[in-house]
Amino acid sequence: MLAQCMGLLAEMPKWDTGNTGFMLLATSLVMLMTPGLAFFYGGLVGRKNVLAIMMQSFVSMGWTSVVWWVCGYSLCFSGDVHGIIGNLDNAFLRGLDLWSPTPSNPSIPLLVFIAYQMMFAIITPALITGAFANRVRFAPYMIFLTLWLLFVYFPFVHMIWTPNGLLSHWGVRDFAGGIVVHNIAGFAALASVFFVGRRRTADPGLHSVPLVALGTGLLWFGWYGFNAGSEFAVDQVTAQSFLNTDTAASFAAITWLFLAWFLEKKPKFVGLLTGSVAGLATITPAAGYVDITGAVMIGIAAGGVCYFAVALKNKLHWDDALDVWGVHGVGGLLGIVCLGLLGQKYINASGFNGLFYGDTTGFFVKQLVAILFSSVYAFVFTYLMLVVINWVSRVHVAPGDEEAGLDSTLHGEVAYV
Repeated sequence: MLAQCMGLLAEMPKWDTGNTGFMLLATSLVMLMTPGLAFFYGGLVGRKNVLAIMMQSFVSMGWTSVVWWVCGYSLCFSGDVHGIIGNLDNAFLRGLDLWSPTPSNPSIPLLVFIAYQMMFAIITPALITGAFANRVRFAPYMIFLTLWLLFVYFPFVHMIWTPNGLLSHWGVRDFAGGIVVHNIAGFAALASVFFVGRRRTADPGLHSVPLVALGTGLLWFGWYGFNAGSEFAVDQVTAQSFLNTDTAASFAAITWLFLAWFLEKKPKFVGLLTGSVAGLATITPAAGYVDITGAVMIGIAAGGVCYFAVALKNKLHWDDALDVWGVHGVGGLLGIVCLGLLGQKYINASGFNGLFYGDTTGFFVKQLVAILFSSVYAFVFTYLMLVVINWVSRVHVAPGDEEAGLDSTLHGEVAYV
């Protein structure tokens, strides 16, 4: 009996406490990003719509966790159906236990990996809500949240972040979510803007710059877990991605600040904050694949390109209320393209050399094809999905509700008395 027990103990996985502890911390940091997003968006809208926009982020924390337990994890990471989606073998997390290891790093319990990936699933659809702020009823939003996870987010997680995924197997790389998080959320946001239409009631917006600053600080802090944690280990790539994250955000923030100062004649605080988020979104797919020089270049490009993307949106009168497309959609797209240019196998052996470093595998072209595919799919599917949802439950709030503000009309609460 003693020999059998000793044998069982010998067969149990040997967890690396350093890696496991770091990933638990990274998971907590990514979780903090969703409340940070709520503060960021809450400060950008008018006083009558603060709670409505914040609730859309917080409800994702609850409802997406439920969907993740029911089928989300399984559809992302269990089995494979033509490289597009997983299966339901691990629905309700059945078949998984305390001793299941993470496939990409067996020194970490699978339960930690499940929790970490769940935090990504929570924040991604919440990003979209800034585009249709002040205009969408709550019940259709809940339907939107569910269907978008099932038919957009989960397939792209599987296609890019699993070994047998269609895009991953082909050679596409996305370290922490340039496509999987920011690009598809940004182009889904643009589709939402076109379908829902412009706000009928002018919203003063930007009622609290301190709230925006608080949200930005929480997002920036959480992003270290978002990017560095995506290595799923504590090693040199983790350190590189951590430093790249801060560097790109800083250069993007300063680039945006100086552009606004020159073109708008004022060094604006909200511009500095928005630029930092653009830099964070843009470095995300490349954080673990480029060197510090690459991070500097990506940060400068993010600050400039995203600034002009927002300016273009304003010129075309697209009512993307909180610039989700310009910051996240364009930022994610730009980051994937920059990775195709600046990636180095020297930094990360699991990546590829970009066009500037002797690309011989067509990596740059694959990145371009992947970003085109993800942008078109996210836009078209989201638009058609909203058409269907609108048949079931009217998406746009009534004119009177919009004028009175969604906090009181939809939720019966107000932020300020």
